[in-house]
Amino acid sequence: MSFLKEIEEKHRNLAVETSMPDWIEPMLATLTSKRFSDENWIYERKLDGERCLAFKKKDEVKLLSRNRKDISDTYPEIVEALKKQRTENFIVDGEIVAFQGENTSFTILQERIGIKNREEALKSKIKVYYYIFDLIYIENYLIDKLPLILRKKLLKKYLDYQDPLRYTEHIWKEGVKYYQEACRKGWEGVIAKRMDSEYQHKRSTDWLKFKCVNQQEFIIIGYTPPKGSRIGLGAILIGYYEDKQLKYAGKVGTGFNRTILTQLVKELNSLKEDKPQITGEIGEKNVTWVKPEIVVEVGFTEWTKTGKLRHPRLVGLRRDKDPKTVVKETPEA
Repeated sequence: MSFLKEIEEKHRNLAVETSMPDWIEPMLATLTSKRFSDENWIYERKLDGERCLAFKKKDEVKLLSRNRKDISDTYPEIVEALKKQRTENFIVDGEIVAFQGENTSFTILQERIGIKNREEALKSKIKVYYYIFDLIYIENYLIDKLPLILRKKLLKKYLDYQDPLRYTEHIWKEGVKYYQEACRKGWEGVIAKRMDSEYQHKRSTDWLKFKCVNQQEFIIIGYTPPKGSRIGLGAILIGYYEDKQLKYAGKVGTGFNRTILTQLVKELNSLKEDKPQITGEIGEKNVTWVKPEIVVEVGFTEWTKTGKLRHPRLVGLRRDKDPKTVVKETPEA
């Protein structure tokens, strides 16, 4: 394979010749309150979309979400673009996004996430793009032990980038300046990555999240009846896991549109149960309790002293996250 000839022998020995795996556990970033500039780190734009691992084996392409769901039929234009790549076999990691103006919008992407039929997806007016930021496997070699900066160099060289495929650019050293710029532009934030880091198949402090906004996943545990002109439901009650126990995080009543409301009500009606799975008093009346199986993305201003969200708003539904893995995101010291 020609790429081996282009890298130093010490790195060449880290590439493992093996058949292509059916699945790669994705590397996840750790939330931090620190903001820093460091010549040993690179900085990428944090994108607000759906995480996606793409597997290409000759003429076959499969897109898998981070909880291993096949999403190929939801994004057929991305599948076709990857099929045309001159490199025959690879596994790449990236984020599928839709835009509202110049910023990525998970809310806009919702209209594609809900589509499971390939033909219907191709007719959708919602344009999507696949921002690829890492290369894990190429031809017959697993390269997750290679330094990140080298993996990105190979990624840029051995794939062709035309819409809907886009290479995720990065800057070097100027982390604080880039973060400040990101927040001015209304981005979700920045991902800081250690240049020499391996691709670890877990959450790691070698990748860090500098968030401009507070936003994370929660689990729906119940809902209240609608008021006024609202259809289906009034608000959702949400929670997260802590030491394998469900904790209550508050009530969300804004951010819904008719499409999300209709979809949510249909799914929630099939998950009704008599008692909440959260222990302790919640203090809400007329609640319909549901099994904790639906994950949502929620934005908020801050956590209160009582452990609830202040000014929460629904951003969208998450299909790429296992409810059991939803925990309170607390910045590393």
